[in-house]
Amino acid sequence: MKAEKGVSTQQPDFRPIIARIVDNLDRMSTSSQNPYQSLPPTAYWRTGVAEPGLEGLKGLWASPWQLPADARFATFGSCFAQHISRALRAREMGWVDGEPAPSGATPKIAAHFGYGVFSARTANIYSAAQFRLLLALACGQGDPDQPEVWQDGPRFRDSLRPMIEPDGFVSVAEALASRRSMLRGLARAVRQADVVVFTLGLTEGWESVETGLPYAACPGTQGGAFDAARHRFVNYRAAGIRADLEASLQHIRLLNPEARLLLTVSPVPLTASASGQHVLVATMRSKSVLRGVAGELAEDDARVDYFPSYEIITGAPTASRFFEENLRSVRPEGVAMVMGHFFAGLDLSGPARAPLADNAAEARRAAARAAMAHEELACEEAMLEAYNAA
Repeated sequence: MKAEKGVSTQQPDFRPIIARIVDNLDRMSTSSQNPYQSLPPTAYWRTGVAEPGLEGLKGLWASPWQLPADARFATFGSCFAQHISRALRAREMGWVDGEPAPSGATPKIAAHFGYGVFSARTANIYSAAQFRLLLALACGQGDPDQPEVWQDGPRFRDSLRPMIEPDGFVSVAEALASRRSMLRGLARAVRQADVVVFTLGLTEGWESVETGLPYAACPGTQGGAFDAARHRFVNYRAAGIRADLEASLQHIRLLNPEARLLLTVSPVPLTASASGQHVLVATMRSKSVLRGVAGELAEDDARVDYFPSYEIITGAPTASRFFEENLRSVRPEGVAMVMGHFFAGLDLSGPARAPLADNAAEARRAAARAAMAHEELACEEAMLEAYNAA
């Protein structure tokens, strides 16, 4: 085929250009360094995530604190926090129980009435605002009788933990006495703990218009009666959540100047959203805000840290495999992976306060872990599904 008249068929020679580029790169690599050249493999997605795969993930978390070999942990927060309590007990580690069940109560009965679920009988604490309020009252700041007690037929419910007595209290006086006992248990647990673990769950909540105090749940869903003139919806924003957590940290330090605060974010999606957004969008908004605040607070305060349970369950490598068919409940194998990274990242190399007790037989530990995996979580927020008309 003949070339068209006036058109050259000679191909340009790019070899000199390529040689200059390679030479420049060589000189740059030998004459200067940049921060990325000294990063470990875990800092790169390919070598940190894609190549090792889900089962090969390492170094997701390392505690910055050297804790005693017999370190004590107090656990509070949303439903997912219960897994940390159970895992600590299953490994016979120092889980603090500041409000034990009455003597003679079977484990089943005790759990039914909210004992041994968290380090005090707080029930689930879904918001930073509620955590702040409970800690303030535990410190003696504020009137512990001010938060409402709701009448529910002939019975009564504590607005700070409406389902703690499944059938309600027989009187307002009994509800307030139980609340005071819980606050003493909360203070006791914080005083005894080396680490207070708080799992953030929600940004959405409800408050009293009159007092501004948060409720544990929307009135009318777990007791009480909803009144739009008295009850308002709030979707807490980052600045407010941070202020609540910083105040909570100050309360913790009033009770125990040496305590640390370990934050984590529940991976469990919202059951329902009152924000007006699709529940998927509302969930991502909620978890993203909580994750951002927790991370920044951990970066700014050496006595605060963040553990990535949220990332382990919801991150890209899992492809939702750790959720049950309802795409909300976390499968036992997901919980096991979270707890594996949690215990792998702890530094318990400090001297123990007391001689360590002999370890129980491995069979007993395995049985405890197996039982833990099949226990049902006490998750009041999930009760909102009952109001789904679809």
